[in-house]
Amino acid sequence: MPQTVIPQLRMLHADTTLPFYLQGLGFSVDWEHRFEPGMPLFAQLTRDGQTLFLTEHAGDCQPGGAVYFKVEDVDAVYRAFSAAGVPVPQPPHDTDWGTREMLLLDPSGNRLRFATHRDAA
Repeated sequence: MPQTVIPQLRMLHADTTLPFYLQGLGFSVDWEHRFEPGMPLFAQLTRDGQTLFLTEHAGDCQPGGAVYFKVEDVDAVYRAFSAAGVPVPQPPHDTDWGTREMLLLDPSGNRLRFATHRDAA
């Protein structure tokens, strides 16, 4: 089933947040929108079939959001992120509820959790 919900996260500064998602996490920009030059940026990004919105518009949402990404191999994702220089304060670990997860923060303080579910492997 295709993704039916697109999470939206607030970015404080596109000049630091976009490189984090693009070079660090391997997302690509699907499209960007500004009402006029110099106005806040709104962008759609996708990585491995998972899409999210990033917005500089203060009224859209607040920094400190969270997104949960289900991935096939969280350890492989961790190695890729680490090789790109992305700090991962909570590396992959097994949880009491049967998943293997890691947690990182984007430059705006949003929490990004990547998880592998054993029952889906």
